[in-house]
Amino acid sequence: MKSIFWRLVLLGGFTLMAVILFLPSTPLSNRLPSFWADTVPKIVLGLDLQGGMHLVLDVDRDKAVENFTQRLTNNVETLLRKKGIPFESVEREGESAVSITYTVEDAKARITGLMADEFPIFGSPSVAERRLLYSLETSEVTRIKDWAATQALETIRNRIDKFGVTEPVIQRQGQREIVIQLPGLKDPERALALIGKTAVLEFRLVDEDDDPFEALARGIPFGSEILYQKRYDRATGIVEETPYLVKKETLLTGDLLSDARVAFDTQFNEPYVALTFNSTGARIFERITAQNVGRRLAIILDGNIHSAPVIRERIGGGRASISGGFAYEEATDLAIVLRAGALPAPVNIIQNVTVGPTLGLDSIEAGINAVILGGILVLVFMLYYYRVSGLIADIALALNLLMLLGAMAWFNATLTLPGIAGIILIMGMGVDSNVLIFERIKEELRAGRTPRSAVDAGYDRAWWTIIDSHVTTLITAAVLFQFGSGPIKGFAVTLSLGILINLFTALVGTKVAFDIQNLKLRVRRLSI
Repeated sequence: MKSIFWRLVLLGGFTLMAVILFLPSTPLSNRLPSFWADTVPKIVLGLDLQGGMHLVLDVDRDKAVENFTQRLTNNVETLLRKKGIPFESVEREGESAVSITYTVEDAKARITGLMADEFPIFGSPSVAERRLLYSLETSEVTRIKDWAATQALETIRNRIDKFGVTEPVIQRQGQREIVIQLPGLKDPERALALIGKTAVLEFRLVDEDDDPFEALARGIPFGSEILYQKRYDRATGIVEETPYLVKKETLLTGDLLSDARVAFDTQFNEPYVALTFNSTGARIFERITAQNVGRRLAIILDGNIHSAPVIRERIGGGRASISGGFAYEEATDLAIVLRAGALPAPVNIIQNVTVGPTLGLDSIEAGINAVILGGILVLVFMLYYYRVSGLIADIALALNLLMLLGAMAWFNATLTLPGIAGIILIMGMGVDSNVLIFERIKEELRAGRTPRSAVDAGYDRAWWTIIDSHVTTLITAAVLFQFGSGPIKGFAVTLSLGILINLFTALVGTKVAFDIQNLKLRVRRLSI
């Protein structure tokens, strides 16, 4: 009797817990107390049920190698100047090579010695007509490409997390693709702009020795380039472009930022992005402003000049700002991408599928109808064929479904269409387990056993068969979860939880009902 009591307590406790967990995920959540509805985790509807966006991005890994090589090219040129080594030019060649042209033969040995000491990632140079060509090692090129895809994945994940999408799916696919699923997304265009922005932030000096228009006409001086400040007039829809002649040398980059937030100009009440550098960035920024008082410092994002203020005095504290007539959402998104970091290479959208909410509602309705219809047919069949024992199995099946939904809410699981299919499959497995047990009991009754011994023998004989079928299915679910994509993972989660709960309800829940009949009610004949 004591065993029956504690099993009933266990069943009641799990059932109550499932109800507490599941109710906040239903339309009844609006009527629940706020502490209950707001604190309990909920079942999240997947992309195929509530709508949203499915993206496949291609990471331009070759461009990542080019960017890396270009930075090395700039570093080589800077170091040659500091060491006083005479040279004519330092240029990037192709994707992964640096070409150094020297003026006097004596410079060759000094250049090769410097490159061997400071840049060991280059192989031995090829020499031709006072020109040294250094190429990155093949292993280094491979490392940069792999790093670019991994870093792009983490950067995009950080941006989306700050954007506030619930339960996004972000994962690599192959060597260079990233799959993104954003369920319930309301503003796809803003999300695309946020995800795809490279967000390379640079601080460079404006070349004020020449006029940019004259430079465009007669030729751009060595060490400088033309960049544009683009301003969008919301009233007319016209984009105005103002050319600036800026130095190629980057004095400071956005990778030294510690924070970026939206603030408002007290004079015009316009939003701007306030930047805070880390300790290293603060020291560099203070040195730059101290050495260039009276000159203009261009703040460049993805090749576009946002502003070019005059440095009035040394600026300590590591603080700067980006202005440019932003709307509040534009400033917010810019702050997000700067905090999350720049992409190591551009990403190209190769697949963009938007699932509308109407399709999601239709899918939910179809799935619910399938569950209800399948459940009713199973319940009626079990009740008709096994009588009272069938009623016990039906109650166990209802508990199975309730506990499954409660467990999904507890784990904050995502419910997808394949997940609904998994629920239907679990209903069938639950019935199958009870059918195995009931048929074993009937065999024992036909052999002349008493109801109590027939029930015990039936459960004992069916035990290993049920365990075997459930464990093999659980292994399959684990494989699907490990190697499957988003919807398949949803199916695997539902299937795994359902298997474990079904074992409990089939082997504990129904058994306690038979024990009550045999030990407490002392029935002489089982209705089975």
